[in-house]
Amino acid sequence: MLDPGKAFSSFAVDDPAAAEEFYSRTLGIPVAKVAGMEEYGLLALETGGGTGAMVYPEPDFTPATYTVMHFPVDDIEKAVDQLAARGVEFLRYGSFEQDAKGITTGSPRNAWFTDPAGNVLGLVQD
Repeated sequence: MLDPGKAFSSFAVDDPAAAEEFYSRTLGIPVAKVAGMEEYGLLALETGGGTGAMVYPEPDFTPATYTVMHFPVDDIEKAVDQLAARGVEFLRYGSFEQDAKGITTGSPRNAWFTDPAGNVLGLVQD
């Protein structure tokens, strides 16, 4: 009935051009305009493994206060350093112990940041 290999998530942004720039240049994720939907500003984030995300414009939206997408990484310290060098600022949460870089000290190790629209994204290393 359902094909989980083709499942994807979606979330809103207020500025598709800023989102495209951030996801493609800052994060290095392949981004494509959704064929036939260019006039609506729909973007496809090609995250691999049969999954991905669709980003759509919503001018009056409120950013998600929860993590809308996690990126598994092999070396979270290296990933945080690389993203910080590209201007990404990492979030602090009072409910987690985090080191000076914003990485949680428990397992799995996590670090969170936002896209230009304010949606929360996370890095995770098992």
